[in-house]
Amino acid sequence: MIKEMREQLIYKYGINDKVLDLYEKALNDVKNQFEFLDEIREFNQLKVLNAMQEERISESHFTNSSGYGYGDIGRDSLDKVYARIFNAESALVRPHFVNGTHALGAALFGVLRPGDTMLSVCGEPYDTLHGVIGINKEEHIGSLKEFGVNYKQIEFTQDGKPDLKKIKETLEKDETIKLVHIQRSTGYGWRRALFISDIEDIIKCVKNVREHIVCFVDNCYGEFIDKVEPTDVGADLVAGSLIKNIGGGIAPAGGYIAGKKDYVEQASYRLTIPGIGGECGATFGVMRSMYQGLFFAPHVSMEALKGAIFCARIMELSGFEVLPKYNEKRSDIIQAIKFNDKEKLIEFCKGIQIGSPVDSFVQCEPWAMPGYDDKVIMAAGAFVQGASIELSADAPIRDPYIAYLQGGLTFDHAKIGILVALSRILK
Repeated sequence: MIKEMREQLIYKYGINDKVLDLYEKALNDVKNQFEFLDEIREFNQLKVLNAMQEERISESHFTNSSGYGYGDIGRDSLDKVYARIFNAESALVRPHFVNGTHALGAALFGVLRPGDTMLSVCGEPYDTLHGVIGINKEEHIGSLKEFGVNYKQIEFTQDGKPDLKKIKETLEKDETIKLVHIQRSTGYGWRRALFISDIEDIIKCVKNVREHIVCFVDNCYGEFIDKVEPTDVGADLVAGSLIKNIGGGIAPAGGYIAGKKDYVEQASYRLTIPGIGGECGATFGVMRSMYQGLFFAPHVSMEALKGAIFCARIMELSGFEVLPKYNEKRSDIIQAIKFNDKEKLIEFCKGIQIGSPVDSFVQCEPWAMPGYDDKVIMAAGAFVQGASIELSADAPIRDPYIAYLQGGLTFDHAKIGILVALSRILK
C-alpha cells in the first residue's frame, strides 16, 4: 500500500496499523486466486457481447415506452439476449419484478397447481421465500400453501452435499412432486454455494426418476461466476434479480426468468395476468440501463468476487471463522463470517455502511424487515437501493451471528469498506 493511501485510511477512517498490516498480508495471499477469475470474466464478456451482436442491438432498442407497452422492441429483444446467454428457449426480463423473490415467486406460481408438491433439495430456502411457500411462523395470504400446493424439503448430507439418495427415494414415493427447487447460493445458511456440477448431479438424479419434473434453480448471486449457467446443464427454469450480479450495478430494478418456453410463459402470466403475460409492460426509459448493466455484469461480478476472497482471508487472519475460505472454489459472490457475538456482528455491518459512497453518514440498525422472521441488519450504502452487487453486508440477528458480505462494484472499494468494518471490531 502506498504511503499516501495508508495515511488517508488512518486519518479519515481511524484504521490502525494492525489492520493495515493484515491488509498487506491478506492481499499478498489472495493474488494467486485472481488469475482464474480473469479467465472466467473474459469468457463471459465474450458470451454477452456475442448475444447482443446476434440480436443486432442498436440505439433503437433503448426505448421509452409508456401505457400498455405493446411492441416495445427493447424489452422484447432483451428477453432474446438473456435467452442466448442462458442457452435457453425463452426468457422474461422485466423492471416490474420488485426483487429476486418476486421473480422466484412468479416462476413457482406459474408452474405449480393445487395438489402439486414442491420439493426443496437444499434444505430450508432463503428466508423471503418462506412467506411465498407458506412455511414461516406467520400465515401469509396468497401463499402456495393457501392455494393447496404442498411442500417438502431434504437436508444436505453431513458433509454439505446434496443428498442424492434421499432425493431419489422421495421422488419415487411421492408422485405429486411437480417441481424440485434448487438454491444455488448459501442464503442465510452456513454452507458453501452449489457448484454447477452439483446442480447437474441433482438434475440427472431427478430426471432419471421422472423426466417431466421441473428442475428450478434460484440463481441469485451466481450469474457469471462460472463459464456455464444451470440451464447449460439441464435446468428447466432459473430466476434471479437484476440488482445482483447480472444487472452489473447499473440496472435500476427488476428480475429475470429463463428456461423452457412453456414454463417461462406460465411465469409471465403470474407477473401480469393470463392472456397478457409478457406482451404488456411499459419500460419507462430504463432499457439502456438494463442493457448496459448486463454488458458490465461479467466484469462487475468478478470485482465483487475478488472482494469476497479478500474478505475471507483478512477476516480469517483476524481470528474469525469464514465460509468459504479464501482459497476454495466458489459459485456465488457471498462471503459468510461467523462472529459468535451479536455486538461484533452489528459493528461490522455498521462499518460497511460507513465505508459506502452513499449514506455513509447514517447508522444501520437491526429491524423487523418484511419477509424475515428474525430482525435483520442491512448495510447497503448503494446507488441503487438494496443492490447487493454493490458492497453490502446483512445478517439475521440470531445465533451464531453470521454476517453475509457481498458485492463491490470495484475491488478497490470493496477492500476499503472491509478495512473500515474490520477496524471497528479490532479497536
